[in-house]
Parts: sequence; C-alpha cells; structure tokens
Amino acid sequence: MDYRVDMVITDLDGTLFNDNKQISGRDIKTLVWLGSQSIIRVIATGRNLFSARKALHPETPVDFLIFSTGAGAIEWKTGKLIYAEHLRETEVALAIETLKEAGISFMVHDLVPDNHAFLYHDADCGNNDFQRRLDLYHDFAAPLELDPPNYTHASQLLAIVPENLALLEEIRGKLASMRVIRTTSPLDGQTMWLEVFPAEVSKGHTTEWLCRKTGTDANRTLGLGNDYNDIDLLNFVKFPYAMENAPDPIKKLYPHCMSNNDSGFSDAVRQVTGISPGNE
Repeated sequence: MDYRVDMVITDLDGTLFNDNKQISGRDIKTLVWLGSQSIIRVIATGRNLFSARKALHPETPVDFLIFSTGAGAIEWKTGKLIYAEHLRETEVALAIETLKEAGISFMVHDLVPDNHAFLYHDADCGNNDFQRRLDLYHDFAAPLELDPPNYTHASQLLAIVPENLALLEEIRGKLASMRVIRTTSPLDGQTMWLEVFPAEVSKGHTTEWLCRKTGTDANRTLGLGNDYNDIDLLNFVKFPYAMENAPDPIKKLYPHCMSNNDSGFSDAVRQVTGISPGNE
C-alpha cells in the first residue's frame, strides 16, 4: 500500500520525547510499524552525538540520527558516521571576535563526532544557563585562549543569552557567511541559544543530503518539530507538522499535531498515512 511517505524525520526533545524525556509506547509502536513498511525513520536533534546516545536506548527503532542541528549524521544501528561539517579556522576566529564584542558567553565545540567537548568564554554576565551547561560538561570543557589561540577548526559555536531578537539579527548580519540558528535551551526551557554553523548546516540541509543518499523523493517526506531550529527541516519536507507544544510563531507557519505529551508523533503519522498503528 502507498502511504504517501518514504521517510519520516522527527526532532527529539519536545517532539518525539515527552516532557519526561521518554518515547511513549504508542510512538514506539508507530516507529516499529514504519520500519515494517520500509519507511525510513530519522531523528534530527540539536543534541550532540554524546548527549543523544545517553538519552536514547541503543535499540530505539530508528534508521538514522542527525545530530548537532545537522552538523553530523550516523547510521543508528551501526554507529557509522556518514556525514560531518565544520567551520574553518578563519570562520571560527571571526565568530569568536563577534561574540566577544557582543559581551556574551559562548562555547567553541570540537569537531564531529567529539563535539561534546568544547572551549568556553565566560563573559561573566550572570548567565545561569551557561553555568548549568558548563557544570554538565565539566569533564569535556576548557577555557578558550586567544594568545596564543588554543583552537583551530570547530563544528560550531554556541552562545547562551537571554532572549534578544535584535542581538540575534545583529550577529546574523556580522556572520552572514555562516548560519546562525536560534533554539531554546533544553536545560531551562527558556534561555535563547545562538548556534553558529557552517552555511551548509541545518536539519533541513542534512535531511536533503540523506534523501539523496538513500534515493528518497523529497516529495515523500514527513517532518516534525517544535522549536526554531526545526524551521529549515519543516520548510524542506513535503508534509511538515509543528507540535501543539511549539511556540505560537511556529504553529502559525505549519499544520500542527498533538503535543509531545500526547504522542503527537503518532498523530502526525496518522494524519498523513491514514493509519494509527500505535493504537492497535
């Protein structure tokens, strides 16, 4: 039977994960059913690979993991790295200068797949979310040094700031040769994160690459997300769905499904395929 889709791509936190950081039983059944129909299952997360592997069970029924907002991708079952991007040293230097001038705290991440390790610059602006992330990754963190520099290439830079859309646009303007993506902190659920990537990096771009690799028609893709770093993904897929728990500006742009706490993933699959395997 033709179910209209050959690939389903879902964000993780706030989308496939409920608020307890678990995949519901209904959504697990839906993932298993998708696999039985040879529909490719992809998780596309802002988490780095280290964090995603800690959060997901090794037997999670998916085929590919896109991580770090598209900077890398692996085959889930084998763990084989199949895609990676990075910033050149000159780009890293420009991004560091720009973020320091803005007076904000940031982190410079190692290359994929070891990009859970980073150098950090603390602007000493009382940023609780920055300190929380620093504490979480203290075994993999070291201070950033500029004279002489202790960095070369990087997978990304991550700046942690209070919500400030004017600052976001200012930094995007100064780093126009790179991609600056806004997302919401998974630690406190409210602090704005600015992630600086190579221009080619986004969940949507890496999904497009994966479609070419697997021979999947982009017109047969379903995507789900709940945050600003999912916008490129939702713009790429044929059938985009924003979760009910997504911010209103995102829900205004796309059709939406039930919330992450109500198995919204299965609801979106039902809307597109007409099948509710998770309820059987």
